[in-house]
Amino acid sequence: MLELKNISKYYTLGDDLVKVLDDISFSVNKSEFVSIVGPSGSGKSTLMNIIGCLDTVDYGTFIFDGINIEKANEVQLANIRNKKVGFVFQNFNLLWKLTAVENVEVPLFYRGIAAKECRTIALDYINRVGLKGRENHKPNELSGGQQQRVAIARALAGNPDIILADEPTGALDTKTSKEIIKLIKNLHKEGQTIILITHDNEVAKEAERVIKIIDGRLYE
Repeated sequence: MLELKNISKYYTLGDDLVKVLDDISFSVNKSEFVSIVGPSGSGKSTLMNIIGCLDTVDYGTFIFDGINIEKANEVQLANIRNKKVGFVFQNFNLLWKLTAVENVEVPLFYRGIAAKECRTIALDYINRVGLKGRENHKPNELSGGQQQRVAIARALAGNPDIILADEPTGALDTKTSKEIIKLIKNLHKEGQTIILITHDNEVAKEAERVIKIIDGRLYE
């Protein structure tokens, strides 16, 4: 599903050229659960942005579901971001004025799905992540773990090929983190392809495959 070949990424810092990703190559197959683990500043967030088609590479080749990303046009890239990737972030990125179910509906509205169908789909995914009865609560009425469940439901609602989770337990306590990881593992058992970005080695070990990134280089 994903193939990265000799990927490198550079940033300019003053007069210096800093290599953030250095000759990275790996692939992810359909229905795999892969974690990418590394300390702060290792390059994992840059790698996540590239995988999610939010950033581009300076060197190398990135193939996403048969599409050469370097040669893709803006319509193709938007299609990948909107339909093929479900994003889950550390800080949830929920809209505070909307209820849980309304937050899940947002990406569905952008696809032009009718309001009644949006509500049906959103409620189904709210139930799947264990939030039945909380659908009409706003984020400030939910715990951190419940907010992350809403974020996961929102990512799943669009039926993406890949869930890309960036530090999904980073803002949660230990007990709640375990609950969210259990939910993610259950999604994987159902066939969902998942890439989990984390700085926590214990969280990373929950995946079936662990890739380490240190100073922009991968070690599997």
